[in-house]
Amino acid sequence: MKDIVARGCALWGLDPTPTALNRLERFMDALLERNRVMNLTAVIEPEEVARRHFLDCLFLLTVADFSGKRILDVGSGAGFPAVPLLCYEPGLDMTALDATAKRIAFIDESCKGLGLDITAVAGRAEELGHQADFREQYDLVVSRAVAPLPLLAELCLPFLRMGGQFLPQKSAGREAETEISAASGALRQLGGSLVRQVPYSVPGLEHGSQILVIEKVQATPPALPRRWAKIKEKPLG
Repeated sequence: MKDIVARGCALWGLDPTPTALNRLERFMDALLERNRVMNLTAVIEPEEVARRHFLDCLFLLTVADFSGKRILDVGSGAGFPAVPLLCYEPGLDMTALDATAKRIAFIDESCKGLGLDITAVAGRAEELGHQADFREQYDLVVSRAVAPLPLLAELCLPFLRMGGQFLPQKSAGREAETEISAASGALRQLGGSLVRQVPYSVPGLEHGSQILVIEKVQATPPALPRRWAKIKEKPLG
Protein backbone atom coordinates (compact mmCIF):
# COMPACT_ATOMS: atom_id res chain seq x y z
CA MET A 1 0.00 0.00 0.00
CA LYS A 2 2.70 2.46 0.99
CA ASP A 3 4.67 1.90 -2.22
CA ILE A 4 1.59 2.46 -4.38
CA VAL A 5 0.82 5.75 -2.65
CA ALA A 6 4.43 6.94 -2.67
CA ARG A 7 4.95 6.16 -6.36
CA GLY A 8 1.64 7.73 -7.38
CA CYS A 9 2.31 10.86 -5.38
CA ALA A 10 5.77 11.20 -6.90
CA LEU A 11 4.22 11.40 -10.37
CA TRP A 12 2.32 14.49 -9.24
CA GLY A 13 5.18 16.16 -7.38
CA LEU A 14 3.89 15.17 -3.94
CA ASP A 15 6.25 13.72 -1.36
CA PRO A 16 4.48 11.99 1.55
CA THR A 17 6.64 11.54 4.63
CA PRO A 18 7.11 8.10 6.20
CA THR A 19 4.87 9.32 9.03
CA ALA A 20 2.13 10.25 6.55
CA LEU A 21 2.34 6.84 4.89
CA ASN A 22 2.13 5.16 8.29
CA ARG A 23 -0.98 7.20 9.11
CA LEU A 24 -2.60 6.17 5.84
CA GLU A 25 -1.83 2.52 6.49
CA ARG A 26 -3.29 2.72 10.00
CA PHE A 27 -6.39 4.48 8.68
CA MET A 28 -6.80 1.77 6.04
CA ASP A 29 -6.58 -0.91 8.72
CA ALA A 30 -9.24 0.86 10.79
CA LEU A 31 -11.45 1.32 7.71
CA LEU A 32 -11.32 -2.33 6.67
CA GLU A 33 -11.79 -3.57 10.22
CA ARG A 34 -14.86 -1.39 10.82
CA ASN A 35 -16.17 -2.23 7.35
CA ARG A 36 -16.82 -5.76 8.58
CA VAL A 37 -19.68 -4.53 10.73
CA MET A 38 -20.88 -1.41 8.91
CA ASN A 39 -21.04 -0.29 5.30
CA LEU A 40 -18.14 2.13 4.82
CA THR A 41 -16.65 1.10 1.47
CA ALA A 42 -17.06 -1.45 -1.30
CA VAL A 43 -13.29 -1.33 -1.85
CA ILE A 44 -11.70 -3.94 0.43
CA GLU A 45 -8.36 -4.82 -1.19
CA PRO A 46 -5.46 -2.78 0.26
CA GLU A 47 -4.02 -2.02 -3.18
CA GLU A 48 -7.37 -0.73 -4.36
CA VAL A 49 -7.86 1.34 -1.22
CA ALA A 50 -4.48 2.92 -1.97
CA ARG A 51 -5.50 3.79 -5.52
CA ARG A 52 -9.25 4.48 -5.40
CA HIS A 53 -9.34 6.23 -2.05
CA PHE A 54 -5.94 7.54 -1.02
CA LEU A 55 -4.32 8.59 -4.31
CA ASP A 56 -7.61 9.83 -5.72
CA CYS A 57 -8.01 12.10 -2.69
CA LEU A 58 -4.40 13.25 -2.49
CA PHE A 59 -4.43 14.59 -6.07
CA LEU A 60 -6.50 17.47 -4.69
CA LEU A 61 -3.31 18.85 -3.13
CA THR A 62 -1.95 19.58 -6.62
CA VAL A 63 -5.00 21.66 -7.56
CA ALA A 64 -5.22 24.18 -4.72
CA ASP A 65 -3.21 25.43 -1.77
CA PHE A 66 -4.85 23.91 1.30
CA SER A 67 -2.44 25.35 3.88
CA GLY A 68 -3.95 27.99 6.14
CA LYS A 69 -7.41 27.49 4.63
CA ARG A 70 -10.62 26.53 6.37
CA ILE A 71 -11.81 23.39 4.59
CA LEU A 72 -15.15 21.57 4.53
CA ASP A 73 -15.66 18.05 3.15
CA VAL A 74 -19.36 17.65 2.25
CA GLY A 75 -20.71 14.10 2.21
CA SER A 76 -17.50 12.76 3.69
CA GLY A 77 -18.80 9.22 4.12
CA ALA A 78 -16.00 7.14 5.63
CA GLY A 79 -13.72 10.19 5.58
CA PHE A 80 -12.86 10.84 1.95
CA PRO A 81 -11.16 13.07 1.04
CA ALA A 82 -10.85 14.66 4.51
CA VAL A 83 -8.84 12.00 6.34
CA PRO A 84 -6.24 11.19 3.64
CA LEU A 85 -5.62 14.93 3.24
CA LEU A 86 -5.07 15.23 6.99
CA CYS A 87 -2.82 12.16 7.03
CA TYR A 88 -0.62 13.88 4.44
CA GLU A 89 -0.81 17.37 5.95
CA PRO A 90 -1.92 17.14 9.61
CA GLY A 91 -2.02 20.89 10.19
CA LEU A 92 -5.04 21.43 7.96
CA ASP A 93 -8.17 23.08 9.40
CA MET A 94 -10.58 20.34 8.30
CA THR A 95 -14.27 19.76 8.90
CA ALA A 96 -15.97 16.55 7.75
CA LEU A 97 -19.73 16.69 7.26
CA ASP A 98 -22.00 13.71 6.69
CA ALA A 99 -25.65 12.99 7.37
CA THR A 100 -24.90 9.55 8.84
CA ALA A 101 -23.90 9.80 12.50
CA LYS A 102 -22.18 6.39 12.56
CA ARG A 103 -19.83 7.42 9.76
CA ILE A 104 -19.02 10.69 11.49
CA ALA A 105 -18.31 8.76 14.70
CA PHE A 106 -15.91 6.52 12.75
CA ILE A 107 -14.10 9.56 11.31
CA ASP A 108 -13.79 11.18 14.71
CA GLU A 109 -12.58 7.99 16.39
CA SER A 110 -10.09 7.22 13.62
CA CYS A 111 -8.58 10.70 13.65
CA LYS A 112 -8.20 10.65 17.42
CA GLY A 113 -6.38 7.32 17.11
CA LEU A 114 -4.06 8.86 14.52
CA GLY A 115 -3.42 12.00 16.57
CA LEU A 116 -5.18 14.18 13.99
CA ASP A 117 -7.43 17.15 14.75
CA ILE A 118 -10.67 17.19 12.78
CA THR A 119 -14.11 18.69 13.30
CA ALA A 120 -16.57 15.88 12.53
CA VAL A 121 -20.18 17.02 12.11
CA ALA A 122 -23.27 14.85 11.70
CA GLY A 123 -25.90 16.85 9.87
CA ARG A 124 -27.57 17.64 6.59
CA ALA A 125 -25.81 20.10 4.30
CA GLU A 126 -29.05 21.72 3.14
CA GLU A 127 -29.85 22.60 6.76
CA LEU A 128 -26.39 23.61 7.99
CA GLY A 129 -25.95 25.78 4.89
CA HIS A 130 -28.43 28.21 6.45
CA GLN A 131 -26.73 28.37 9.86
CA ALA A 132 -24.42 31.29 10.62
CA ASP A 133 -21.69 29.03 12.03
CA PHE A 134 -21.39 27.30 8.66
CA ARG A 135 -22.71 29.55 5.89
CA GLU A 136 -19.94 31.40 4.02
CA GLN A 137 -17.35 30.27 6.59
CA TYR A 138 -15.03 28.15 4.42
CA ASP A 139 -12.23 28.87 1.96
CA LEU A 140 -12.39 25.47 0.28
CA VAL A 141 -15.21 22.95 -0.04
CA VAL A 142 -14.35 19.47 -1.31
CA SER A 143 -16.64 16.58 -2.13
CA ARG A 144 -16.50 13.11 -3.64
CA ALA A 145 -20.24 12.65 -3.09
CA VAL A 146 -21.97 10.90 -5.98
CA ALA A 147 -24.62 13.41 -7.02
CA PRO A 148 -25.30 15.40 -10.19
CA LEU A 149 -23.40 18.68 -10.19
CA PRO A 150 -26.48 21.00 -10.00
CA LEU A 151 -27.60 19.22 -6.81
CA LEU A 152 -24.12 19.03 -5.31
CA ALA A 153 -23.39 22.68 -6.06
CA GLU A 154 -26.58 23.81 -4.30
CA LEU A 155 -25.49 21.92 -1.20
CA CYS A 156 -21.87 23.11 -1.26
CA LEU A 157 -21.62 26.67 -2.56
CA PRO A 158 -23.53 28.29 0.35
CA PHE A 159 -20.68 27.24 2.67
CA LEU A 160 -18.05 29.20 0.70
CA ARG A 161 -16.72 32.64 1.48
CA MET A 162 -16.48 35.08 -1.41
CA GLY A 163 -13.48 34.09 -3.50
CA GLY A 164 -13.47 30.58 -2.05
CA GLN A 165 -13.34 27.47 -4.21
CA PHE A 166 -15.55 24.42 -4.55
CA LEU A 167 -13.51 21.40 -5.73
CA PRO A 168 -15.82 18.50 -6.61
CA GLN A 169 -14.22 15.31 -7.93
CA LYS A 170 -15.93 14.00 -11.02
CA SER A 171 -15.42 11.36 -13.68
CA ALA A 172 -14.11 12.27 -17.12
CA GLY A 173 -15.78 11.64 -20.45
CA ARG A 174 -18.78 12.65 -22.52
CA GLU A 175 -21.40 12.06 -19.82
CA ALA A 176 -19.44 14.17 -17.34
CA GLU A 177 -19.13 17.01 -19.84
CA THR A 178 -22.88 16.90 -20.44
CA GLU A 179 -23.45 17.07 -16.67
CA ILE A 180 -21.09 20.02 -16.31
CA SER A 181 -22.72 21.87 -19.19
CA ALA A 182 -26.17 21.28 -17.70
CA ALA A 183 -24.99 22.78 -14.40
CA SER A 184 -24.00 26.17 -15.83
CA GLY A 185 -27.33 27.82 -14.97
CA ALA A 186 -27.30 26.39 -11.46
CA LEU A 187 -23.77 27.69 -10.84
CA ARG A 188 -24.78 31.20 -11.94
CA GLN A 189 -27.78 31.20 -9.60
CA LEU A 190 -25.61 30.00 -6.71
CA GLY A 191 -22.90 32.62 -7.28
CA GLY A 192 -20.34 30.18 -8.67
CA SER A 193 -18.16 30.24 -11.77
CA LEU A 194 -16.34 27.26 -13.28
CA VAL A 195 -12.80 28.54 -13.80
CA ARG A 196 -11.04 25.34 -14.85
CA GLN A 197 -11.22 21.57 -15.15
CA VAL A 198 -8.19 19.55 -14.05
CA PRO A 199 -8.05 16.06 -15.60
CA TYR A 200 -6.01 13.32 -13.97
CA SER A 201 -5.62 9.57 -13.81
CA VAL A 202 -4.58 7.36 -10.92
CA PRO A 203 -1.85 4.85 -11.83
CA GLY A 204 -3.37 1.39 -12.03
CA LEU A 205 -6.92 2.58 -12.69
CA GLU A 206 -8.42 2.57 -16.16
CA HIS A 207 -10.92 5.38 -15.84
CA GLY A 208 -9.94 9.03 -15.92
CA SER A 209 -11.16 11.64 -13.48
CA GLN A 210 -11.23 15.40 -13.10
CA ILE A 211 -11.47 18.04 -10.44
CA LEU A 212 -13.62 21.07 -11.15
CA VAL A 213 -12.46 24.41 -9.78
CA ILE A 214 -15.58 26.48 -9.12
CA GLU A 215 -14.99 29.91 -7.61
CA LYS A 216 -17.50 31.80 -5.47
CA VAL A 217 -17.88 35.11 -7.31
CA GLN A 218 -21.22 36.31 -5.90
CA ALA A 219 -23.19 35.74 -2.72
CA THR A 220 -25.55 32.77 -2.79
CA PRO A 221 -29.18 33.94 -2.51
CA PRO A 222 -30.48 33.56 1.08
CA ALA A 223 -33.24 31.14 0.02
CA LEU A 224 -30.65 28.59 -1.15
CA PRO A 225 -30.08 25.78 -0.47
CA ARG A 226 -33.63 24.50 -0.57
CA ARG A 227 -34.97 21.41 1.16
CA TRP A 228 -33.46 18.20 -0.22
CA ALA A 229 -36.79 17.00 -1.62
CA LYS A 230 -37.09 20.24 -3.61
CA ILE A 231 -33.48 20.06 -4.78
CA LYS A 232 -34.09 16.54 -6.17
CA GLU A 233 -37.53 17.33 -7.55
CA LYS A 234 -36.49 20.45 -9.46
CA PRO A 235 -32.71 20.99 -9.78
CA LEU A 236 -31.57 24.53 -10.49
CA GLY A 237 -30.94 25.22 -14.13
